[in-house]
Amino acid sequence: MTKRSELKDVGRCPITSTDYTVGRKAFETYELLDAEREAHRFSWSTALDHGYYMVQRYDDVVDIMQRYEEFNSDQPTAYTDNLAVKFMPQGINPPHHTDVRRLLNPYFSPAAVKRVEGIARQRIADMITEFAGSGATDVASGFAILFPTEVFLEIFGLPLEDGEKLLPWIEAIFGGVLSAGDGAEGLTAEEATEQLNDYLRQAIRQRRENPGDPTTDLITRLIQGQVLGAPVPEDDLVTICMSTLAAGLDTTRSALSYMLYHLATHPETRQECLDDPSLWPKFVEEAIRLYPLVLQVGRQVTEDMEYEGLDLRKGDMIWLGVAQACRDPRKFEAPDQFDMHRENLNNHIAFGAGQHRCLGMHLARRELVIALEEWHRQIPHYRIAPDADLRERGGQLRLEALPLEWDTRA
Repeated sequence: MTKRSELKDVGRCPITSTDYTVGRKAFETYELLDAEREAHRFSWSTALDHGYYMVQRYDDVVDIMQRYEEFNSDQPTAYTDNLAVKFMPQGINPPHHTDVRRLLNPYFSPAAVKRVEGIARQRIADMITEFAGSGATDVASGFAILFPTEVFLEIFGLPLEDGEKLLPWIEAIFGGVLSAGDGAEGLTAEEATEQLNDYLRQAIRQRRENPGDPTTDLITRLIQGQVLGAPVPEDDLVTICMSTLAAGLDTTRSALSYMLYHLATHPETRQECLDDPSLWPKFVEEAIRLYPLVLQVGRQVTEDMEYEGLDLRKGDMIWLGVAQACRDPRKFEAPDQFDMHRENLNNHIAFGAGQHRCLGMHLARRELVIALEEWHRQIPHYRIAPDADLRERGGQLRLEALPLEWDTRA
């Protein structure tokens, strides 16, 4: 059956058919994307039915991210032109986006992150203690999932024990929307979204009946706040909570797995950080650049236009290659090499750029630093299990498993 993407006249734009929603051997996706970026500044992808233009180099990606009037976020992923699951604020535009971010920002500012740091550090240390004596764990399916979940539940004022309920829903949402196939437990993204939304509606109903402190309880603040001069509609309350939970839980867990992989396979870097723990923030920043989890964000063309030789039509989908930009040699020297001492360390766009720069970036950075500090206090030396078969999910990258081993004291 002919795809819509194969029928579109894209002029002289190079055509690619590589599907990035499918899982692969670990790190193969980065190699494919790096090669595509170096071969072509722009490409037209026929991998999926609707098709999309791939914008692959740093300067172009940042430029389009900042031009929201011409390239809007109605469809915030290039993997579809008809997203079944709504995301907010990721999938809305100013001024609506500006007002929603205004409500959320106080809970994810550096000062707000500092308020939950003590709780986060103690819980992370306790989690590691539980398995440190065993000499082995699969980080990707255990610790990396649990620690960001409890921090987010604390911010939302939700019961910590509800984490086990939430995680399969989050897995299915990202598995269905951003990757090939369904998610955990056979749920489709639509089914998981419906179940998660039912849970959140109940939590919102409880807050209406028994409000919390809006300075520390995010759901209460959203209920009492206004967007565009009016109270936030119930459906939007649910969507904002779902989007914030889903984005924060999936990305942080994935980032930690890649970081521990790197440290397990680069003992010299690990030792440098053990000798000087003040380097952990730099390590986290460079690892986020080298191993970007978000391959792309989507933008939709708002009117017929020409962009740098591309003949764009209203409604065309654009792949903004976040991962490709983070590893672009035009911006970063030796971009496929880890260097936490590089001068432009903070110039990566793994957290995005422009209006949609990641809401939770301060929280994510701090969570990851704390997790690495506490891990290495208890487990300073470790290795990847010799029989490990490392593969990663497609769409939005995550190691499917990361079995680590270490020697324990007798």
